[in-house]
Formats: sequence, structure tokens, C-alpha cells
Amino acid sequence: MTDSKYFTTTKKGEIFELKAELNSDKKEKKKEAVKKVIASMTVGKDVSALFPDVVNCMQTDNLELKKLVYLYLMNYAKSQPDMAIMAVNTFVKDCEDPNPLIRALAVRTMGCIRVDKITEYLCEPLRKCLKDEDPYVRKTAAVCVAKLHDINAQLVEDQGFLDTLKDLISDSNPMVVANAVAALSEIAESHPNSNLLDLNPQSINKLLTALNECTEWGQIFILDCLANYTPRDDRESQSICERVTPRLSHANSAVVLSAVKVLMKFMEMLPKDLDYYGTLLKKLAPPLVTLLSAEPELQYVALRNINLIVQKRPEILKHEMKVFFVKYNDPIYVKLEKLDIMIRLASQANIAQVLAELKEYATEVDVDFVRKAVRAIGRCAIKVEQSAERCVSTLLDLIQTKVNYVVQEAIVVIKDIFRKYPNKYESVIATLCENLDSLDEPEARAAMIWIVGEYAERIDNADELLESFLEGFHDESTQVQLQLLTAIVKLFLKKPTETQELVQQVLSLATQDSDNPDLRDRGYIYWRLLSTDPVAAKEVVLAEKPLISEETDLIEPTLLEELICHIGTLASVYHKPPSAFVEGSRGVMHKRLPARTGSGESAESPDTGSSAAGSAPEATPAVIPSQGDLLGDLLNLDIAPTTTPGPPPPVSGMQMGAMDLLGGGLDSLLGGNIGGGSPAMGVAFGNPPAVMPASLNAPVSSGLGDLFDLGGGVGMPMGAYVPPKTVWLPAMKAKGLEISGTFARRAGVIQMEMTLTNKAMSVMSDFAIQFNRNSFGLAPAGPLQILTPLSPNQTLEASLPLSTVGPVMKMDPLNNLQVAVKNNIDVFYFSCQYPISMLFAEDGKMERQVFLATWKDIPNDNESQFQIKDCHLNSDAASNKLQGSNIFTIAKRTVDSQDMLYQSIKLSNGIWVLAELRVQAGNPTYTVSLKCRAPEVSQCVFQSYEAVLKN
Repeated sequence: MTDSKYFTTTKKGEIFELKAELNSDKKEKKKEAVKKVIASMTVGKDVSALFPDVVNCMQTDNLELKKLVYLYLMNYAKSQPDMAIMAVNTFVKDCEDPNPLIRALAVRTMGCIRVDKITEYLCEPLRKCLKDEDPYVRKTAAVCVAKLHDINAQLVEDQGFLDTLKDLISDSNPMVVANAVAALSEIAESHPNSNLLDLNPQSINKLLTALNECTEWGQIFILDCLANYTPRDDRESQSICERVTPRLSHANSAVVLSAVKVLMKFMEMLPKDLDYYGTLLKKLAPPLVTLLSAEPELQYVALRNINLIVQKRPEILKHEMKVFFVKYNDPIYVKLEKLDIMIRLASQANIAQVLAELKEYATEVDVDFVRKAVRAIGRCAIKVEQSAERCVSTLLDLIQTKVNYVVQEAIVVIKDIFRKYPNKYESVIATLCENLDSLDEPEARAAMIWIVGEYAERIDNADELLESFLEGFHDESTQVQLQLLTAIVKLFLKKPTETQELVQQVLSLATQDSDNPDLRDRGYIYWRLLSTDPVAAKEVVLAEKPLISEETDLIEPTLLEELICHIGTLASVYHKPPSAFVEGSRGVMHKRLPARTGSGESAESPDTGSSAAGSAPEATPAVIPSQGDLLGDLLNLDIAPTTTPGPPPPVSGMQMGAMDLLGGGLDSLLGGNIGGGSPAMGVAFGNPPAVMPASLNAPVSSGLGDLFDLGGGVGMPMGAYVPPKTVWLPAMKAKGLEISGTFARRAGVIQMEMTLTNKAMSVMSDFAIQFNRNSFGLAPAGPLQILTPLSPNQTLEASLPLSTVGPVMKMDPLNNLQVAVKNNIDVFYFSCQYPISMLFAEDGKMERQVFLATWKDIPNDNESQFQIKDCHLNSDAASNKLQGSNIFTIAKRTVDSQDMLYQSIKLSNGIWVLAELRVQAGNPTYTVSLKCRAPEVSQCVFQSYEAVLKN
């Protein structure tokens, strides 16, 4: 009879009966009782009251009974930790049992009981099991270390288990090696910066040897571990690829994808002219094709991974187009994914085949799929120029079917074809105009309106067509309204005499009768352009448009590289980096492909720059999470390149409109006072000069005399402290533009020093920068000087002088700066924190008497005290170092071998900070007391003290 009988009983008072049975002398009766307890536990009944009785059954030789008791223990130990201690002796005894199965079972169960009190007793048995003679026990113990690390990481490190685990990588048994790798990888994931898996050619060799003999899941662990290794050169890379290639023919698809990941990564290091490189490309295709014969869910995962592989190396599957043709019984999610890959693989050689397929798909019954197929025909036309004519005629055939949604999709893609190949296929416009009445979707209507406006001179009744759309103007979607406004303005500029009434009608609808701010703004811009300078209007509105690119949906290169390193994981299915969907305390490592040998680049370290900034608290900038937080303030940003403020030229009243629109940028349209700061500022800070003067008080060396310190007395102040550069804007958040930077004060002028790197595929130009309002009124003192375009993979240095006369708003933290950077691609936002020492003025040395009077005058409540630890300078060296950053020592006195330095600082906005620095000989901890009328700056000033003295 099967064990199902244990689940059928529904007696009420059975706990008491079970208790009696568990304490029975007969072994069989005990076993039956434990089975009943486990059955009750499984269906959700609370049998925790039987804990002591079940624990008493542990001391048995019967393996089956022992397993059941251990199962019960795992479930209830957490709720009964005090009673679970009773089981410890039996665990320890079982860890020395002659039967390896019992030893392994005991150590596995102890690892699963997440009770702190028990973990202390687990260490000794675990240490013995890690060195057990039986490989089954060793492999179980290896996984137990990872579980124990999750409960108490410090204990594992103190007991030296990590070293034992590393030794197991050299074990003779492949399963032990695989489990040791799995455990170390798991621990390393939760500690991204620890170098636990210290891989070297010797350990890699051991892993590759174990790879051939362990189970499929063991192979996956080893392959994933190999993928994290960076070979020294192309020879080692080739050798690893040769030994991993046999895994491609494995029956388990997870093993295949893990092997593909390793090969895709290590191929980066192989020279393309190597024979083996071509062989490897050929070997990668068959296993990927085989994955497509699995069930639909697996097919989908394979297709999402193939999509990434094709973007990185299309040559792998360029001859395998037919396997991506859609089958009639494919689920829709597989169909759409296959369609995407077909377009990526489309080339001149196979375009005829692809178009025939796509035309077939466009007659299917599934509406979503048909729409995507029609779009795909348009994408093929844009991608393969030789096929454009055939694609256009295919689209015209589809329009003749008069199926509404097919016609609408066809018009949308024909608009794109016109953008790609101007003055080539305009003969089809007449056919498109015939279908005007059937268009009911906003995107199709907008596309048709664009075509009519763009080619108005070739369409005799263009004004009538556009007028028909104008009748229901307020019922249209925003997309259609904006397109209609632009199209009618284009028509007016091409045929001014016939369409004056029409353009006035649309401008009045857009500006006076509309609530949409985008539409109103565009309407006013056109209105002012047309009324002041029709020639300029023609140049702006009818300007030649750039050709659209073929692959608009390619994944950004840095993200693609990271996703290739995650093939076979969820990241490759979502097409998002793990950091986008993995939450919790675990640090997520950003992986990158290795640089090709000989390119002079090293594989980028994921934590570059983090250690450099470690010394200054809060130095790592937080990228602003969403643009929504900033909207209120960023509306005030004028992204036009900043010019040095000066008196505006006199403007006559009549010309004001044109000046506003084309000269002043966003600020004048919004009625803001951006260039000159808020009117209230002058009251608080006095009116500083418009352009920041270079201070004359900056410490300047005076020739050779100072070089040899001939001045005598106090040593010369050292240079001002400049924090190391940190990444402010990562490439992944800015479409390939990476900005890292720091702030420096040189000869009295604050400089924002930046390194701009282009990690995208397109050239970047037209850079401009703007700051949000901030605590100290920091603003660019001139435009961002990047005179040459930034090519792909190029890095440029830029230095931007800053003034402190911008608009003021208190930030949190006080030294936070929100920045907008514009280029020809987009506007990007980030925030960074500047060290407040950049604002310390050169004229900050107070007279002694003034210092004394001011110190007494500032209330004691405004005094803050801080400690600077691990500082090994004497008071003179500290004084010199601080003076380099404009922290001036007024006086010094010594009491009981403790030096007290009295210092003054003046901030750029006129706030004075007074300080007392105590330095005790032989004591590495300094005490600094700060007094200021604005006590909120004290924390930032202390951070600057700490940064200057420790660097």
C-alpha cells in the first residue's frame, strides 16, 4: 500500500494518540507515527507540540526514519529554537556515523536549520565533513558552507571554511569540485568585491577537467564560473574554447546556453583572422538551431538569447534564416520573436526569401502578428537598399487588400521609407491619398498628414486633404494635432497665397482653443516665426531632414556587452541588466566582455573609482532616479549654450517677438529670470560682479627663492586639495555618454573638470550644460568648450569655469548639484556633490581681534564638534596643508602638549566659519570645533577638513 493512506485521516484528537505512538517501543509503530506527523505537517496542520517526542526518535539506525525526523526538524526548529538544541548531540554523533549517507544527511540538515544557537555547534562536524573520505559527504558539506555563510558570514570567515572550500576546487571528485564552485560563486555574489574565486590558469585547468565528468547542473556551475574568468592572452582563450566546445552538443539546454556564453565571451579575445575563429563561428550555429525544436517556452528563451547573439555576431546564424520562419502552430510570443530575428538577419542574399514569407504573414488572422509583419517589410526596405523597390510594391499590394489595419500599418512604414529614400518612391502618394477616409488610428493619421505636408507641392488638393482633418481638430490625439499644425505650416510656406486662411485657422486652434502646452508652444513658435521672418521660418520648417537609420531598436552597446555575459539567465530574457530587476542587499556586479588582445584596453573593472572616493564621506554621486523629481526646477533650465552674462542689446518693441523666440531661449518664453538669478538674491549676498574675477590673493610661488624655502619661518602652503574623479553619469543611463569628473579651485576660479567618453556607436556633438538652482548659486561662467565632435570610443577632457552668481535654492545635502547636459542625441540629467572647500575664498584670513569678537558673538548653540581619525600630521604640517585649501590659521597656542589652531574660512557667499583644531602629539585623532552663523554648513566644512587632511 502507498503512503497516501497517511493523508486520508481527519481525526480530531490525534495529537495525543500520535504522542503515545511516537513513544512506543516498537520500531515499526514509531515509523508509522512519524509518517503520520509528516503527513499532517505537509497538509498544514500544526504538529509542533510533538517536537520533543519526534526528536527522541532521532536515535535510530533506520535511515528512512532518520530522514523523516530530520525533515520535521528543518520545518519546526525555527519556531522552537530552544528545543532544537536537544537534537544537537544526535547531529554531532551522526556526523561520525560509519554510513556516509547518514553523515551527509546530518550535515545537510544542520545547514538547513537556520537557528543561531545551532550554527555554533555545526562548525566542528562541518570541518570534519569537508575533509571526509567519502566524496558524497564532501560535496554536501561544500553546499552547507554556503548555507552557513548566509546565516552567519563572520563565523564562516573566522573558522577558515572559505579556505577549505577553495581547496576543494582541487578535489579528485568532479561533483565535489562542482559543488565547491557553486558554493563559492554563491558567496561571491553576496560579496561582489571579495576575490573569493581567485581563478588562475592552474585552477581553470582543474575545472575544465572536472567539466567532462560531473552532472549537468555541476557543468552549469563550472561554466558560469569560467565565464567570470579573463584569459591572459588569445592562446589561453583558444585552449579554453576548445575544451568547452563539446558541451554544445549536450542534451540539457541550460548547459548549451552556458557553453555559448563562455564561447561568446572568449571569442572577443581571438583575432578574427585566426582559422579557429571561423571554425568556432560554424560550431555555434547548430546547437542554437537545435534549441528551436524544443517546446515553445524553451524556444522563447532560446530566441531571446539568439536575439542578443545576432546583434553581437550576426555572422553566426546568417545562413540559418529558414529556422526562424514562423510555423502555423507557434504561439504568438514565439512568432513575434522569430520575426524580430528574421529582420536582424535580413541581407541582400536572402531578402527575396524573407519578403515572400513576410507577405504571407500579412494575410494571417492574428492582428498583432500581421501588424508586426507589415512593419517588418518596412524595416527590410530601410535595412537593405536594393530591396526597397520590391518592399514598396509589396506594401502597395497589401494596401490594395483594403484590410483596414494592414492599410494603416503600411502607411506608417511608407512614411519611414520616404524619410530614408527621399525623391524616389513619391509616385505612390496618389494611392495613399485614396485611403485617407479609412484611417482611424492616430499613428496612421499622423503619418498620412506628414506625407501630405512634406510633399504638398506634388499633391494638387493638399489644402483640401488637410482641411478635412482640421474639421475635428479637437477630437484628434495630440500626436495628430502636432503633425497637422506642422503640415499646414509647411503647406503655407510652399503655397502662401492659397492657404493663408487655413494657416490662420490652425494657429488659432492650436494657441487659443487648446489646453495642451506642447501644442500651444509649437503654435506660438510658428506664429512668431511666420510673423517676423518668413525666410527664417522656411529655413527652420523646411530644413533638410537627416536620413533615418536602419536599426533603431538595437540594444545600446555597453548594455549588450553586459547581457552577453548573462546569456542563459533571466537578464537575457528580459533584455535588462540584473540590477534592473534584482532587489535586496546583494551587490550586483556589472559584467563586461574582455578587450580584444592587442587593443591596449584592459577589461573594465566594475568598481573603478569607488575606492578612490572612499576616503571622503558621501563622495559617491547619486544619479537622479527619475526626471519627475526635477521637473519643477528643470523647467527653468535653458539648455542653450550659456554665454557670459552682460547687458542685453537695446530692442525695439516691435522686434521683441523675434528676439524672444530666436535669441533668448527657453527662459524668456517661460518668463523666468534665469540668467541673472532671482531678485531676492541681491539682498542676501550683495551683488557680486557678473564675471568672476581671478583673485589676486591666491598663493603664488615667487621663483627659486621659494623652491629652496629661503623664506624661512612657516613652510609654504601646499596646493589645494582636488578630489579624485568619480563617474557622475554612467553610459547605460545616457545612451552611451559617460561623464566622470571632479571640482578644483585654481587661482581663485572654481573649475568643473570632466572626462567625457562616447561608448555609443554614433558621433556626439553640440554639447551644452546647465545647472539647477543650488545652495551656493554655482553656475557655468561660460559655455562648455567641446570644439570637436566626440567620436565612438573617444574620450575628451573638458574644464568648465564656474561662477557663484546663479540662482539659489537650499539643497539636501547642501553641496548637491543637479546638472543637465545636452548633446545632439538627448538631454541627460545627473547629480553630483562638490566639496565645499571649492568655495573657500582666498581672502578668508581674519584679523585676530575680529576673530575673538566674532567667536564670542556667535551663540554657543551654533558650535559643532567633530573628530578626524587616523591623521598622522603634526600641527604645522596640518596648518600648511589646510592653508593650501584657503583654511587660514589665525593663531596657535600649546597647552599640556596639545596644539590648538584657531582658523577662519570665508565662503564665496560671504558666510564666515571659525574653527578650533586640537592636535595632541602622538594621538592620531584630531578634534575640530566649528562655529558659524549658518550652522547647517558645519557638516560639509568638517567633511572638507577630513578630505584635505587625509589626502
